[in-house]
Amino acid sequence: MQLHETNAAPPDRRSGEDERLERAIDAALDCSQACGDCADACIADGLPASLRQCVRLALDCADLCEVTVSLAARRTGTNDEVTRQTLQACATACRRCADECAPHAEAHAHCRLCAEACRACAGACIEAVGTLRRR
Repeated sequence: MQLHETNAAPPDRRSGEDERLERAIDAALDCSQACGDCADACIADGLPASLRQCVRLALDCADLCEVTVSLAARRTGTNDEVTRQTLQACATACRRCADECAPHAEAHAHCRLCAEACRACAGACIEAVGTLRRR
């Protein structure tokens, strides 16, 4: 079953925000995978000192992406302020990770893919933040 099908099930589904929130959830899922893959590949490369921070930020980003998915996909009831702050934290972690991976992208394909996924996720999260109601 696809996310958009399960997300449509709750009776209190709110129109307008759902499409952008679903894009953020999808991007966070992709980003979490890319970050985990990047960290694993950096470690497999023998973890040169130049990649230590890359691993740290990729793991932090993957964790925040997973939390973001969990909170944002929970559609029964609302917790907009926490969801908004989580999306913003995810976007921040994604930008930091992308900035760290980008210099390694030419030498390491996993860093290039991670940076791309992080940038896409950061953008999707920021778009989704704008759709949540302020209380």
